[in-house]
Amino acid sequence: MKPKQSARVLDGVPTLAKANAVQKYALQFAIPLDFQFPTKPPMLSETTPFAQAYKRVLSIAGSDSGGGAGIQADLKTFAALGVYGMTALTALTAQNTQGVQAIHAIPSSFLKSQIESVCDDIGVDAVKIGMLHTPEMVHVVAWAMDHYQWRQVVLDPVMVATSGDRLINEETVSCIVRELFPRVGLITPNLDEVAVLLGFSPKTQEDLMRSARDLQALGAQAVLVKGGHLAGAELVDVYLSASSEIELFSSPRIPSLNVHGTGCTLSSAIACGLAKGEPMLNAIESAKTYIAKAIEAGQDVKTGGLKGTYAHGPLNHGFAPLGMIKTSL
Repeated sequence: MKPKQSARVLDGVPTLAKANAVQKYALQFAIPLDFQFPTKPPMLSETTPFAQAYKRVLSIAGSDSGGGAGIQADLKTFAALGVYGMTALTALTAQNTQGVQAIHAIPSSFLKSQIESVCDDIGVDAVKIGMLHTPEMVHVVAWAMDHYQWRQVVLDPVMVATSGDRLINEETVSCIVRELFPRVGLITPNLDEVAVLLGFSPKTQEDLMRSARDLQALGAQAVLVKGGHLAGAELVDVYLSASSEIELFSSPRIPSLNVHGTGCTLSSAIACGLAKGEPMLNAIESAKTYIAKAIEAGQDVKTGGLKGTYAHGPLNHGFAPLGMIKTSL
């Protein structure tokens, strides 16, 4: 009797069909070609009650191989704040504490597949959006927002690298403004991104408030302009609500070199608060408290710089993690 065709490495990864490509995948990862998920797990009755569920947050963003920003920072934030994190990758980067060495784009069709896989099976309570580097990526996300009727969405419009290099072109910027600004609940640009979007760099607190109003005039519902790049001992962020009310968030600057990924972490933390049912202002306040504590907890830790070079290290996301929050079904 001829044995089933299988190979060596993983156990329990499903195949979708016996097409040639799937057979090749199965041979690579030691999966029997006739493998299928069981219709129900062993020992689980058809009538087994499920009384609870996790709060679910999806991050649509790029990968940071160094772990400080992007999807990696988002997942650490989700875990620390007690929500169930999911991802849809838009790009892969070769990145460390020194900078970005290479970027590999992910096809927009595969981004759509990732979103569909998550939303059609698990569902989402809130969404954080990071780097979208092509108009096609933006179209997919806009489609998903309408198709799945996402209501709690935070957009961190990643447009400029830490080095100051532009990451996306003008066509993509215009597409983000036109298709996503009116759809998302909050945008969280830093000063470099404000400069790309509005053509001027804020220098004062008054400039921050002006830029928030100008961004809302472009179609954004609510705006949080991050003033961390301004000089001074105090950090001031400006929040402009959907009803055009201004709120200033002021806090002492924490001296630290380890601030890589603060923007990703802040937007993800806000999304966590929204997923838990917090009003927008409360979600921002709790996210900023989390960020400050994560920076303080990581300020004396060296990550990277093994060759004696400057290290732009990460926050300490896991300084006081919460357990997974469950809610009644």
